[in-house]
Amino acid sequence: MQMVEEQRLPHAIMLCGPMGSGKMALTLAFASYLLGDGPMLKNFGHPDLHFSFPVIKPTGTSSDHKMISDDFIREWHEMLAEGPYFTMDQWLSHMRAANQQAQIGAGESDSLIRKLSLKSSQGGYKVCIMWLPERMNGECANKILKLLEEPPQQTVFLLVCEEPEHLIDTIYSRVQRIDLKRIDDEAIERALVERRGLEPDTAQRVARIAGGSWLKAIEELKADSESRQFLDMFVMLMRLAYQRNIKELKNWAETVAGFGREKQKRLLGYFLRMVRENFMYNFHRPELNYMTREEENFSKNFARFINEANVIDLSETLQKAQRDIGQNANAKIVFFDLALNMIVLLLRK
Repeated sequence: MQMVEEQRLPHAIMLCGPMGSGKMALTLAFASYLLGDGPMLKNFGHPDLHFSFPVIKPTGTSSDHKMISDDFIREWHEMLAEGPYFTMDQWLSHMRAANQQAQIGAGESDSLIRKLSLKSSQGGYKVCIMWLPERMNGECANKILKLLEEPPQQTVFLLVCEEPEHLIDTIYSRVQRIDLKRIDDEAIERALVERRGLEPDTAQRVARIAGGSWLKAIEELKADSESRQFLDMFVMLMRLAYQRNIKELKNWAETVAGFGREKQKRLLGYFLRMVRENFMYNFHRPELNYMTREEENFSKNFARFINEANVIDLSETLQKAQRDIGQNANAKIVFFDLALNMIVLLLRK
């Protein structure tokens, strides 16, 4: 706001920060401020507010059609109506994606150039909010670069980014970066008690696990939360590996292979966290652990299997699986190989 009042507003701002830190909430609030907070902004349907975001190409779409954000604008507005905190997986669910990965393609840059070349309908700013610009493909990135180098008059680009290191350097150098820090655990704990009615002890556990993400904190409160599913898959993997039950480990790998790629990567991230938590649990220092009651109940008996002899190799094995999944390796092979490695690693003492 101060930049606007002092008439030194840059034409492109990139808000960076971890998931759940409030980047989109702040971006929407700033866009509303620039556009005048009128009634047209109630459902973010203002004619001078444009959105750009990763999309999938649904099965059966013509090969000639270049997907753009407008193809899913109704689903986007439905998600925004639920709140400004959301994940890529939630967005994929709104688009009814199967195993497709969403990206911002060349058609999107052509669409933005066409829209932003028009004059502002209200005589003020035109605002373009781009969610996850790091998912632009090469052709789109080069066209967006030209748009950022020679922006239309009175146009402001607001980029909401989680992995700025994946942006091409030329785009990165043409935006003003603002970093948002993780939300303090105390602030999340206080909000959970005051807004959600949690007991202080439960709120403290959830806040510590959330790691500065309000989105993660809300997810933990759901009875069918993803974390509970991931815990079940982790417990099953470790028990089957300890029993050396190859047949059931193969079934386990096939089940996980049925998840979408993004979910598989989050699952492996959760497994990495559980390896760390179980290793630290052996030191009997509660302040070093960040676990739910369910996770801690499992760790009471399991933690002794994670020790100095295997903790590094366990972590590296999981990280390798993450890289392989990120590079579109065959998921059944990756997870069955992971399961077999667990048999060997859990025997080390």
